Amino acid sequence: MVNMKDVAREAGVGLGTVSRVLNKNGPVKEATRLKVERAIETLKYKPNEVARNFKMQQSQSVALIVPTIWHPFFSNFAYHLEKKLSENGYKMILCNSQSDVDKEINYISMLEKNKIDGLVAITYSYDLDQYISSDLPIVSIDRHFTEDVVYVTSDNESGGRIAADELMKRGCKEIAFLGSLSSIKNESMRRRQGFENEVKKHNFPHRILELEEPVHDIAGSVRQFFEEYPEVDGVFAMNDKWARIIIEELKAKGKKVPEDVQVIGYDGVTPSKEEELTFSTIKQPVPLMAEKATQALMQIIQDEPGEEKIILPVEFFAGNSTKKY
Repeated sequence: MVNMKDVAREAGVGLGTVSRVLNKNGPVKEATRLKVERAIETLKYKPNEVARNFKMQQSQSVALIVPTIWHPFFSNFAYHLEKKLSENGYKMILCNSQSDVDKEINYISMLEKNKIDGLVAITYSYDLDQYISSDLPIVSIDRHFTEDVVYVTSDNESGGRIAADELMKRGCKEIAFLGSLSSIKNESMRRRQGFENEVKKHNFPHRILELEEPVHDIAGSVRQFFEEYPEVDGVFAMNDKWARIIIEELKAKGKKVPEDVQVIGYDGVTPSKEEELTFSTIKQPVPLMAEKATQALMQIIQDEPGEEKIILPVEFFAGNSTKKY
């Protein structure tokens, strides 16, 4: 499906210029207007009337879709996103979808009908691609769709490399990645990729446990893994939720963390503002992710050019579940 970004690329102009030509609502040089019109004709572009009317019927509200508000990363991101949207004069509507695709489709429908001005989506639901259009003001977190939708993510692959490197240089003899795998392509899958690339580069002994989602008994899977591979003394968990469960299960088996087994998570968020981060993890820059998502969404709503793929740096937090060196 041809969209405004394709027209802008074909004409060699900015997205805002294409919008002004289509809406006839701003100054455009005659030569530029002709280039845009030729691009429209060449690509056989049909304007999305709903998207063209956004600016005239704004509700000053943006919806955030999260799979569950109970996950610390999602709730933390929601907190910072609401703050940034408020600074831009927008209200935030929260959709706690529980991975119910019908709920998510309903919010996309609200966007198409101008009941909301934009959508920030953290979703791993199947069959959502067909409802997503790059003509609509949508910013995705971690997931990229078949449409050319803007997405914001942390550098997951770098995080995996950092975790592997930290475990190796802190004295581990055999390390492992433990996590789950979604059939929906998303950037978090690169955590294992970065980890595996780093250990293979050093020819370092390692194991991989990657279960197909949904995983109903993480604790049981962790117990079974350590019964099968008791020699593993360093673990990179796909996220902090897995890391917490791994630490609990190791302690239940009489293993000391980090003396016997070192553990690194991924996310770097706490369940509440008052709680301090204690165990070792790869920290995502959650406030910056919310800021960049807001900025990208405002650019789309205002027909301004912006980045389509925003990857933000991560850092290692040396908590109490890894040894000092």
